[in-house]
Amino acid sequence: MQHIVVIGGGIVGLATAAELADRGNQVTVLEKESHWAAHQTGHNSNVVHAGLYYKPGSLKARMSVAGNASIIDFARENGVPFEVCGKLVVATAEEELPRLMALAERAEANGVPAKLISAAEAREYEPEVACVAALRVESTGIIDFPAVCSALIRKLEAHGADLRLNSPALAIRRALAGGGVEVATPQGVVRAEALVNCAGLHSDRVAKLAGLTPAATIVPFRGEYFELRPDRRDLVRGLIYPVPDPTLPFLGVHLTRMLDGSVHAGPNAVLALRREGYRWRDVSPSDLVDVARFPGTWKLARKFARTGLEEVLRSFSRKRFAASLARLVPAVQEADLVKAEAGVRAQAMLRDGSLVDDFLIESAPRQVHVLNAPSPAATGSLEIAKHVADLAVAHLD
Repeated sequence: MQHIVVIGGGIVGLATAAELADRGNQVTVLEKESHWAAHQTGHNSNVVHAGLYYKPGSLKARMSVAGNASIIDFARENGVPFEVCGKLVVATAEEELPRLMALAERAEANGVPAKLISAAEAREYEPEVACVAALRVESTGIIDFPAVCSALIRKLEAHGADLRLNSPALAIRRALAGGGVEVATPQGVVRAEALVNCAGLHSDRVAKLAGLTPAATIVPFRGEYFELRPDRRDLVRGLIYPVPDPTLPFLGVHLTRMLDGSVHAGPNAVLALRREGYRWRDVSPSDLVDVARFPGTWKLARKFARTGLEEVLRSFSRKRFAASLARLVPAVQEADLVKAEAGVRAQAMLRDGSLVDDFLIESAPRQVHVLNAPSPAATGSLEIAKHVADLAVAHLD
């Protein structure tokens, strides 16, 4: 039995720890916050993605398609609330039809069950939707990801794992004897045979603590949400997404009915002013200096200057936000929107300003670092865990 320390108590870290424990390893999980799933896992839209958007053969494609099944099986086995409700991806204008067709071809390449339907057929699913055609994806669902984390914690407790909250990694070094690693925390030093870094928004910093020079830097983007007023929730029955623009890095605002019947609208995407900046007033001078010093930030800003400005304007204008949603559901009005909790996406960026499109995992002797795991990482978390556990065991040698 090997002792492996996992840094990060979000869904990827907990799933990886549970997978390692299932394989007979002793596991310690370090989480800097006072509760589990405190950041990306606890602030996302709780969608179980089907896997249709991602490049065929990529880690995202393979792990989201497989994860779509495995996370639902896990939910059934562990009493986690979920619903496989399907979704519509809608083309709202004729010029979007080629992109919709391309998306249908990508879904087929990835093995995702999806079918092109007419506007009339789309309205059978969503009577208020406006479109010229749509792609119906049956395997998309909604789930309670924090509840998944609670179930993973129960599994880890049953294995006797050492679960430590309020335990940030302050320093990391190779052990002086035995070839393992040592992680300094406020409560003392944790010694283990191997280290797995699933620190999300701080994954690049943890990698640097461990002596690596990571290929990418984390740049935080805040996704802001509204909800539909309770008396307007009947405008949306399930999930309604726009056709994504492949030249832009994010999917665009969409409408998602949640397990409790509420309807989330969003998110937009603006640069967060700190790694955990859920509001405009959440500012970290040191985080801003890191972003400003990174050359990729300015290259990305130049490339998407107009799009970035539109996102910022929409952040401050409920009217603009409502107008974006009205492209999908014309009945949505400004007065229908109520401010909801935001999330922050840990997006890995390269020095040339390009956003890392796939999951990014780097290894070193006795170390594995998950450096880019944004959406659909929660969907694919159990599959990512298997992959990372394989790498961790391999790098024990």
